Amino acid sequence: MEGFLNPNEILKQVDLKESQRAADFGAGSGGWVIPLAKKLEDGKVFALDILEEPLSALKAKMKLEKVSNIETIVADIEKGTRILSETLDLVLMTNLLFECQDKKSVLSEGKRVLRNGGKILIIDWKKESLFGPKGERVSTEDLKRMTQELGMAVEKEFDAGAYHYGLILVK
Repeated sequence: MEGFLNPNEILKQVDLKESQRAADFGAGSGGWVIPLAKKLEDGKVFALDILEEPLSALKAKMKLEKVSNIETIVADIEKGTRILSETLDLVLMTNLLFECQDKKSVLSEGKRVLRNGGKILIIDWKKESLFGPKGERVSTEDLKRMTQELGMAVEKEFDAGAYHYGLILVK
């Protein structure tokens, strides 16, 4: 459907190396984590979600797609994760922030697990879009302000489709 997200195309916005380590915060059943894991075939990807059910579906998809470098973790990202500090090169936050009560804690957790120079790729619903779930959408301006307060820099801002924006942040 025109205007919707294409994970493979959007992941090209980030300079990925096959051996990198990454996490997908709010991975669900794997719409983003599987394409990411295929790009990081010599690396490792953590798929985190608050619910076990979509992670179970992801495990089935991993078998079908013959992907073995994903580790699933049930976690409430707003309360933290068990990923070690400063161990990842990339954190994905796709269609996540609009669902979160404490957006700043989610961003802080993303920063905590990143190595220096690591990146957070955020894809979320445009605040002004009439389409899509309502939730507590965050504007790019508010998001930039929050990330600046956390000491992260915006590397790139881009249009991720008719209904979404994209930001790449650097630690």
